Order: sequence, then C-alpha cells, then structure tokens
Amino acid sequence: MSTETQDRIEREISIGAPVERVWEVLTRPEHIGRWFGRDVGGSGEPKSMELRPGGIMRLDHGAGVYPTRIVSVEPPRYFAYRWASAFPGVEAAEGNSTLVEFTLTPEGEGTLLRVVETGFAALDIPEERIPYAGYESHSEGWTQVLAGFAAYTEKLPV
Repeated sequence: MSTETQDRIEREISIGAPVERVWEVLTRPEHIGRWFGRDVGGSGEPKSMELRPGGIMRLDHGAGVYPTRIVSVEPPRYFAYRWASAFPGVEAAEGNSTLVEFTLTPEGEGTLLRVVETGFAALDIPEERIPYAGYESHSEGWTQVLAGFAAYTEKLPV
C-alpha cells in the first residue's frame, strides 16, 4: 500500500556505491549540477553551498535559479532542504516551499537512497508554474532524477 498522497512524494533507489560516496554526490556543489538537471548556477561553474542548517544552496535545473534553505545536515545519513520551486529566485521559507528529505541507508556494499518531498497541499502555486512546481511534475521528476543520480554516482572513480 502506498502512503503517497497529493501532498507527499516518496521514492527509493538502490545505488551501487557506499554511503560516503552517495553523501558526497548529494551534498557537494561540483556533483549536484550533474545529477539535478542543469549545473548549479546554470553556467557550468557550481556556486558555493553553505552545508549547514540555515545555509543556502542555489539549484538551477533549467527552469530558474532556486535559493533553497538547508534544514538539516546529518552526515552521512540525512540531508533536508526547503525548495520554493513555484517561485524562481525567491528564497525558500516555511510558507512558499516544499520540504525535501534524503535518507541514506547502507545496503550491503551499496546504499538505499530515499527521498521524500512534502508540503504541496499548503502551497498556492501560480497557474503558470504548475507544470514545473506542481505535485505531478515533481512526482515524475524524482523518478528521473534518482535514476540519473544513481547512474552518475556509480560511474564515479573510486
């Protein structure tokens, strides 16, 4: 039975890489742009990322730049941020964003990566942004993003 609702997206993927490598790919700017659409900053040069609660990470996946607010950093097991995907250029805060949570669990020689995104029901998404920021878009998007994440991570040299 799925616990997914129009407010919550859950995805999991097994990755043939140790937790420490998956953590590095998940949290280092030079990797983020390689698996999350366009390069961070969109220019091929990753922007800095304040990897701490309250820090800012700038995401650019081709539909604008998003200053996400980092909520939690618990290396190498848990990472969470707020993403105001309906509002390009606007810093993510409680009332304008979803919460994206990544949990990394050792799985033999590899890692089980779980992503949960919540908070769609509370958002007032502008009509023109629904194709990019709505529940359906993100639900489909996470499936593709995680597949790309796993492929990228598994190809990195040891």
